[in-house]
Amino acid sequence: MATKKSSKSAKKGPDGIALLKEDHKKVKGLLGDLEKSSMRGGPRAQKLVAQIDKELTIHATIEEEIFYPAFRDAVRTKDDKKMYYEAKEEHHVVKLVLPEVQEGGMAVEEFAAKCKVLKELVEHHADEEEKEMFPEARKVFSRPELQELGDRMAARKKELGA
Repeated sequence: MATKKSSKSAKKGPDGIALLKEDHKKVKGLLGDLEKSSMRGGPRAQKLVAQIDKELTIHATIEEEIFYPAFRDAVRTKDDKKMYYEAKEEHHVVKLVLPEVQEGGMAVEEFAAKCKVLKELVEHHADEEEKEMFPEARKVFSRPELQELGDRMAARKKELGA
């Protein structure tokens, strides 16, 4: 029985990369919905912005606290280290833009433009991670290490209210 239990715990959730990709897919969907509703503005758009803010905040937190430091410590090349720093800076830029999207009192056209820029920033960041950082992470981390990262990130997401 102990063997079954340990094999169950090893497969209790997605590995770290799969978990982050799930987040990317969810946020991209929300941003697509926001882009469609941004020209109308109103409560639906504001609700989407609030949901996107929550999702991005939680996602960025688990990446910055858990995944990025592990990646930085595991990789050896200058290019891979550079990828780590660029990803952190892209988070910083999103954190600058997001509050502006949340501001009230702007024209619908300005709101729509800010939503589009936010969507483009997040999609670029997620695509870069998925095409460059995650494949490199799969090379430097073993499956058990990726599973452990996924478990830690899932637990942290739960703490943050995901």
